[in-house]
Amino acid sequence: MHLKKITLHPERYPTQQHYPFNLDLFQKTRAIMLNAPVTFFVGENGSGKSTLLEAITRKCGIYIWQGMQRPRFNASPYEKDLYKTIEVEWTNGQKVPGSFFGSQIFNNFAQILDEWLTMDPGLLKYFGGKSLMTQSHGQSLMAFFKSRLKIKGLYLLDEPETALSPKSQLSLLSLLREAGLTGHAQFIIATHSPIVLACPNAQIISFDEIPVKRIDYEDTDHYRIYREFMADPKKFLS
Repeated sequence: MHLKKITLHPERYPTQQHYPFNLDLFQKTRAIMLNAPVTFFVGENGSGKSTLLEAITRKCGIYIWQGMQRPRFNASPYEKDLYKTIEVEWTNGQKVPGSFFGSQIFNNFAQILDEWLTMDPGLLKYFGGKSLMTQSHGQSLMAFFKSRLKIKGLYLLDEPETALSPKSQLSLLSLLREAGLTGHAQFIIATHSPIVLACPNAQIISFDEIPVKRIDYEDTDHYRIYREFMADPKKFLS
């Protein structure tokens, strides 16, 4: 365990009228304790889980690769400022390096890696021996995960299941479990995947609760809805 606590300070918010500061969740949540090597953030789209994940990343001094920037209608001018209003607490005060993964910006990283390979072809050994650009999207994602998770640090993943088949999601689940057991890697992951969420001994933080709270795997909508659908698909199509 490297990061053990995230504290939110509503009194520092620059506004209460704009996202994400206008969400009750950010008004009423004071702290999130991290008690396991793998922590999942779950919740509906727009609940703030990915926004907080990015804020934690910035507060920890971890670089976020920037993909193609597109203007968004009615975007909040304050959205990127959340990190300025939170505090992070490291175990024994010892900060560790880390990495952020966002599915929307992964292609940008893969392209930059290809440029690095022209100067240092030896980097290929960390990514399955092949350029990420020459692999399928799912293959390149798994090569990226396997390479990064060998290194001690804090890993923040935003919907890593994107473009992964169920079989590949199982491989990611196994990778997370094994890396978490080593004690050198810690993960905070925003996900919608009931497969990835099944990681043993992980803690699950629900952003559908106000304030956020820890819940069991079987109590997540992801598990419940998939279970009900697989038991009787016709019920959802009537």
